[in-house]
Amino acid sequence: MELKELQDFIKNIAKSGATEVKIETGDLKLTIKTPPKGKAAMTHTETTVVQQIPMHTQMATMPGLQMAPTMQTMPPVAPVAPVDTKENEEDTSNYIEIKAPMVGTFYRKPAPDKPTYVNVGDNVEPGKVVCIIEAMKLFNEIESEISGKVVKVFVDDSTPVEFDQPLYLIDPS
Repeated sequence: MELKELQDFIKNIAKSGATEVKIETGDLKLTIKTPPKGKAAMTHTETTVVQQIPMHTQMATMPGLQMAPTMQTMPPVAPVAPVDTKENEEDTSNYIEIKAPMVGTFYRKPAPDKPTYVNVGDNVEPGKVVCIIEAMKLFNEIESEISGKVVKVFVDDSTPVEFDQPLYLIDPS
C-alpha cells in the first residue's frame, strides 16, 4: 500500500465515525484509534502503523542498500569493588540544591568563548545568573534564589537536563 493510499484510507476512516479499526495483512499491521464524538478531553487521533518486511526476501533485492554489520558483543567488564559510602559521603543535610526549572540543555557559560557563570567555591546571591537552560531554541537564564557558596556542580556543560534535576549544591552558611 502506498503512502498516499494509506493517508486517504485513514482520512476516510476518521470521517466515517469509527472509533477503532484494526487491519492485518501479511506484511502490514494497521491500528487506528479515534476518540468517540462526545469526548472533548481527548482531541488527538492516535495512529499506529507497523509494517513488517521479511529481511531475507525484500531487503536483499533492493538496489544500493547495504546491510549493517552484525553487532559484536563486548567482553565482560571486571566488577568494581564496593565502596564504603559512609567514608566518602559528606554531610549534605545543611546544603541546598539549585534545581532545573525546566527540561532543556544546560550551559555553564553565556557563550563558548566566555567564562563560566559560577564555579565550585564561588559565592552566589539571589538574582545572580548561575547557568542557562536552552529549551526550544530559547536561552533561559537561571538565577540563584539563595545566597551561599557553590559546593558542587552536578551537571556537565552542554548536557540535557530534566525538570527538577539538581544542578548545583549550595552551602548557605
